[in-house]
Amino acid sequence: MEVDLHCHSTASDGALAPAVVVTRAHERGVRLLALTDHDTLEGLDEARATAEALDMRLVNGIELSCTWGGATIHVLGYAFACDAPVLRQAIAELHDGRWQRAEEIGKRLAGKGMPGALAGARAVQQELGDSGNAPARPHFAEFLVRAGHVKDRAEAFRKWLGSGKLGDVKQHWPTLERAVDTLRQAGAWISLAHPWHYDFTRSKRRKLIADFVQAGGHALEVVNGMQPAEQVGSLAILAREFGLLVSAGSDFHAPGDWSELGMYRPVPQDLSPLWARFQNGQQSAAN
Repeated sequence: MEVDLHCHSTASDGALAPAVVVTRAHERGVRLLALTDHDTLEGLDEARATAEALDMRLVNGIELSCTWGGATIHVLGYAFACDAPVLRQAIAELHDGRWQRAEEIGKRLAGKGMPGALAGARAVQQELGDSGNAPARPHFAEFLVRAGHVKDRAEAFRKWLGSGKLGDVKQHWPTLERAVDTLRQAGAWISLAHPWHYDFTRSKRRKLIADFVQAGGHALEVVNGMQPAEQVGSLAILAREFGLLVSAGSDFHAPGDWSELGMYRPVPQDLSPLWARFQNGQQSAAN
């Protein structure tokens, strides 16, 4: 695919530096890319410089964490003003919250006989690239593997770090409504990230989308990597029902057979792509 609106770098929980992500995307045929690191703009300057050198289009992107219905939800923002004060303030608060979250994960793991997790996760993170952001759960997972507490990352998430487990710390995120409002004030186009990743019933997922629309969201991420085709079909139905634009992306974190830049299932042709708004020169959303 020539468009990828969802990927991550070492600025958050990805394995490759921003410049490497952009270069890899270009090599794989992507010509319009959004780097959407979690709760940070740290990698955008490096990514933009590389994109310009490759004559490739980079759209400002971010994936903001928030809460809804007791669950952590992610919203994607695009083509916003990086210097918007409300966005900068929100990111500063999320930065602090992520460090508090990392410290809490470390304390919880230590209480279960796994000391040194925060320092270990930070060391894993620093090996990948310099970052002022807090280590994320993938970094903790790698520490648990290296320390011999689990055999692989999958077990780390299954036993300790996955949804509802000891390391799933949520309390520092803003509400969905506040996250959407923050992005709107920065002039962003806003998409609800991977709606099928949340362990919701059909009716609860529909309620989430309704509340997202009510808050001012614009689009639904109908395609997230190689998710099952039936999920794409179900999300396409919801996008039509709510009259939403659609976004799509690989959700790339690291090289692998199941997740690569520009690799995702086709978007149903009757849906209106969010990226057409970027290409038509509508860099900022009308609020």
